[in-house]
Amino acid sequence: MFITFEGIDCSGKSTQARLLAEKLREAQHDIVELREPGNTRLSEHIREILLNKDYSEINERTELLLFAASRAQLVAEVILPSLQQEKIVICDRFSDSTIAYQGYGRGLPLDDIIHINRIATQETEPDMTFYLDISPETALERTAGREGVVQDRMEEAGITFFERVIHGYMRVANINAGRYFVVDGGKSVDEIQGIIWRLVSERLKSESRYSISLNGTLEPMVL
Repeated sequence: MFITFEGIDCSGKSTQARLLAEKLREAQHDIVELREPGNTRLSEHIREILLNKDYSEINERTELLLFAASRAQLVAEVILPSLQQEKIVICDRFSDSTIAYQGYGRGLPLDDIIHINRIATQETEPDMTFYLDISPETALERTAGREGVVQDRMEEAGITFFERVIHGYMRVANINAGRYFVVDGGKSVDEIQGIIWRLVSERLKSESRYSISLNGTLEPMVL
């Protein structure tokens, strides 16, 4: 099983990815815990470049291709081998981040991004994606409350940028309703963890949890 966590910075996705990994390990599942970009030697070098404010001159297309290169290495080196070994892979960000950030946020052509993502991921898709939904204002408040933490290059983009990113995520959620679960990121850490654990536990028991609208079309579950 392949589970991804998405959201803007300070949404709480990294915390929830870690907590889910801990719960699954306690339940004796074989877990691979990842975050993008990173987790391979090459990908970690790319991460340093992408998040470093000293590289403010990075072109939007360069940024897109660097993220794709990091992802391609991670998929080939870690994700696909782990899935083939029937491990549960939990990843903090995946290809949806590129659509939301570089596509809707930066304004790059979506068709190009989708094509590049397919190459980088070898068409690997998550089974479940949890999107933690918060406003840009909440994200800024949480960022200000992180003592001793310096904003990285992506976090300094501003409210308007993140409004576009959020719009992008909601579009992705609607298009991929079968695997998307939109969780209110304003809930407490424990509440969110409980929601996610229930859904993952049920999926592991091969029970589907989807929200069906009155006209019979599939919609992302909003929690």
